[in-house]
Amino acid sequence: MALAPGTRLGPYEILSALGAGGMGEVWKARDTRLNRLVAIKASLSPFSERFEREARAIAAVNHHHVCSLYDVGPDYLVMEYVEGEWLHGPVPPAQALEVAEQILDALDAAHQRGIVHRDLKPGNILLTKSGVKVLDFGLAKIKRAPDSPSLMETEAASLTAEGSILGTLPYMSPEQVEGRDADARSDIFAFGVVLYELIAARDLSPARRKPTSWRRSSKKSRDLCSRCSRERRAASPKWCAPASRRILRNAGNQRAT
Repeated sequence: MALAPGTRLGPYEILSALGAGGMGEVWKARDTRLNRLVAIKASLSPFSERFEREARAIAAVNHHHVCSLYDVGPDYLVMEYVEGEWLHGPVPPAQALEVAEQILDALDAAHQRGIVHRDLKPGNILLTKSGVKVLDFGLAKIKRAPDSPSLMETEAASLTAEGSILGTLPYMSPEQVEGRDADARSDIFAFGVVLYELIAARDLSPARRKPTSWRRSSKKSRDLCSRCSRERRAASPKWCAPASRRILRNAGNQRAT
């Protein structure tokens, strides 16, 4: 689907490009019926499982800290247009706590619906005037949805097989890196890394970008509290220490939820 400013997709008028990736393009557009701005995520090929999965996940969550889905068209999604900036640090402790609570609210809403994000990172978190927006559920895992049979049907249509690695390496939990099953605790691990970067304004460990170095660098993840304290001693909130140690434990069954 070739889009350009001035192109029409049904009632949607394309205004400008917002971004592009391997799966598709994102455009700023106007819904001519309601005269409101929207974001259109267009697939570069016929609708993929990833796009369908993202649509189902976002529609199921329906939370004010998750970007809303308005419509689904042939090979494109129509989503809430959000103005803001990608999450980055450093920020004051009070603001870090506020942002952290909003991210956790969004994750909790997804987890309550049986949805695991699997790719939580600053590049998928937008900070707006009204708070956090968690984006891109394209790699989401839909495990269960007690009151939504249509979502339960997607469980068998998995994006990946056991043993495959899916996510963004610096934010992936030990079980994801090892190709094991991811659940809500995997998102909590990613949240811990995001929280560290929000406070310290630096990568938790550059070595975590290399799979062969991950095990060696995981000890640094577990030592997040002491590193945070050394680097930003004057600013690090008191809650950082116990919370971070629990969040970044390697064993999923010992990790905070």
